Amino acid sequence: MSNNRSGVFFGGFMLGATIGALTGLLVAPRTGRETRKILQKSANAIPDLAEDLSTSVQIQADRLSASAVRNWDDTLEKLQEAIAAGVDASQRESQNLKQQQAQKDSDSLSQQL
Repeated sequence: MSNNRSGVFFGGFMLGATIGALTGLLVAPRTGRETRKILQKSANAIPDLAEDLSTSVQIQADRLSASAVRNWDDTLEKLQEAIAAGVDASQRESQNLKQQQAQKDSDSLSQQL
């Protein structure tokens, strides 16, 4: 979960930095030509930022996927153990009922003689 938060934080940080830089450029006391050059450089950096963000998101998705698989495996193992315990309990109860029935049959036969 902490890894997920760091990815979200990184993405928000990058977005905030980009918006802050653009806002700073637009309100800075520069000529239009200088501002356009700076904006062009910033625009050229956006694909790199997007790639970094994409890589970060992919890493987080891989971590979440691995975590989900581990959780699924743990849940499946617990389910298999519960089913095995249920089968064992059912077999024991069946044996107990058979023994009780056999005892009743034996008692009934003894009373008839």
